[in-house]
Amino acid sequence: MYGIGDYRKGWALRYMREARAEVLAAQKTPSIAQSLILEAMRKAQAALYYSLGDPSFMEGIVIKEIYEKRQSSEDPVLNFLVEIERAIQRFSQSLNFRPEAIEEVNGLVQFASDVVELFTGEKA
Repeated sequence: MYGIGDYRKGWALRYMREARAEVLAAQKTPSIAQSLILEAMRKAQAALYYSLGDPSFMEGIVIKEIYEKRQSSEDPVLNFLVEIERAIQRFSQSLNFRPEAIEEVNGLVQFASDVVELFTGEKA
């Protein structure tokens, strides 16, 4: 079983709790939902980075992969992280908020939560 240190584990779990809270807040306050779900996406991404390794190292790998404009890698985890980053970039540049985006982000947060739970051994 792969284990991570208490420091990274704590941050991963905290970011997952905050990501879920952002999604709930977006559902309750549609007027600011776009910024809330963008924050939820970023926090879910940070939770994944903390659960998989050093966040700055993970971010560097993902950004490098994006700037090299590869369509896909042989590593499915890296592909997933790249797709999350691309989704964040697309969403942050979007001027039109779609209410169904809340459910899409909720799915992403739930999937990230499952991955964090797998690596931390605790319910995220």
